[in-house]
Amino acid sequence: MARTDRLFRLLQAMRVLPAPVTAARLAEETGVSLRSLYRDIDSLRAAGARIEGERGYGYRLTEDHALPPQTFDRMEIEALALGLAEVRHMGDPALAEAAASVLAKVAATLPDASEQHLFHAVSHVYRPEARYPSGLDMSTLRNGCWRETAVSLRYADGEGTVTERTILPLAIVYADRRLVVLAWCCLREAFRMFRTDRILEARAEATSFRPRRASLLRSYLTELRARA
Repeated sequence: MARTDRLFRLLQAMRVLPAPVTAARLAEETGVSLRSLYRDIDSLRAAGARIEGERGYGYRLTEDHALPPQTFDRMEIEALALGLAEVRHMGDPALAEAAASVLAKVAATLPDASEQHLFHAVSHVYRPEARYPSGLDMSTLRNGCWRETAVSLRYADGEGTVTERTILPLAIVYADRRLVVLAWCCLREAFRMFRTDRILEARAEATSFRPRRASLLRSYLTELRARA
C-alpha cells in the first residue's frame, strides 16, 4: 500500500473508531507494525493534524486538517443526525458502514460545540428491526447502476414462479414497505420494478449500456408519473 493511502486510511480509522484508539488497534486497521504506526502518527502531526495521546494510552483525532471546516446551524445538524441514523437502520450493511463513515467525517470538520450537537442530537430513529430486511447483497445491483452494466437475475414472481432475467439497473428505490430496483427488463423489453426480496440471485454482466442510464431513468419516471 502506498504511504499516502496508508496515512489516509489511518486518518479514517481515527475518525471512525471510538476514541481513544490504541496503537495496536490502529496498526491492525492499517496493516503496519507498531513502529511504522508511530512514524505515521508523527507524519500526520507534522502535516497539521491535531492528534492527542501517546504510546500506552491511545490516540484521539481532535482536529482534522485533511477536511475543510464545515458550518451547520442547529437544525441542519439535527437533519444530518436523523438522516444518517435512518440510513444505518435500513438493513443494508454497506450503507450502514458508509453512514457511520460520513458521520465521522462531518464530525471531524465541526467546531467542538457543533460536534457535541451532532453526537447528542435530540432527533432519533428507533427501529427494533431493519426497515428493509433482505439477505440479498446489494453491491451487485448498486455497482450495475454506477457502472451502467447489465445484471442477470433469478427472480420469483408473486406466485413463486422463477424466471431468468437480464436487466439494465437504473435506480434503487427505498419505498415505504419494500426495496425495489427500477430497471429496463431485456426479457419483456419494457420498464419494470423488481422487488429485492424476490431476487434469488444477482450476477454482474459485462454488457454496458453507458451512457443511457440517465435518459432511461428519466423516461421511466415520466412513465410512472403518467400512470399516477
